Amino acid sequence: MIKHNKASYFSPTEIALWCSSAALIVISFCIFDRENYLTLLASLIGVTSLIFNAKGNPFGQLLMVVFSLLYGIISYTFAYYGEMITYLGMTMPMAVFALVSWLRNPYRGNRAEVKVNTVGKTELFWMWILTAAVTVLFYFILAYFETANLLPSTLSVTTSFLAVYLTFRRSPYFALAYAANDVVLIVLWVMASLCDTRYISVVVCFAAFLVNDVYGYISWQRMKHRQRDGI
Repeated sequence: MIKHNKASYFSPTEIALWCSSAALIVISFCIFDRENYLTLLASLIGVTSLIFNAKGNPFGQLLMVVFSLLYGIISYTFAYYGEMITYLGMTMPMAVFALVSWLRNPYRGNRAEVKVNTVGKTELFWMWILTAAVTVLFYFILAYFETANLLPSTLSVTTSFLAVYLTFRRSPYFALAYAANDVVLIVLWVMASLCDTRYISVVVCFAAFLVNDVYGYISWQRMKHRQRDGI
């Protein structure tokens, strides 16, 4: 699944991006945490999944399944039940569907690169209707469980649903939806870090994710144009 004929599968920019992101995550863990190795493991798996996703490689979705499981556990420790329910009940299952979708739609038979898809206006309309319905439903679910920081937690559900839907549909805009989700998560974990400084390492994690997701969008746009030109 991750095998590629070229030795230079990752560009120097991608290698530098992954190395700097991983180093930042490890350094912040050593400074602010030094105890929750599950958080460190989840962060490193997550940032690795993003660099594969930026290449359109299905292996990134496999790593996202693992990350979602670990992140759900981490969220539970701070009563972020919205994050826990979102990642375990939505992001993780959708990552499985996305993995299947990406494997079934390789570009020119290359399983290390998915064929980029375009989502039409009609589908986008119904996507937003469905997103609104999911948002309202989760608001009441999260309120029932007395979720910490209810409003940003609900917004996280909204951006997460958009991200997983667009990932499943193989749209380049999934990366922008994840970037929006990263911003919400940075706010959520900044709030958590005010109570426990160990969570600063999680803030740094999602800051690294934000940069990687922005790069992922740029990479997918290039991939889209390259595939359109038949290269």
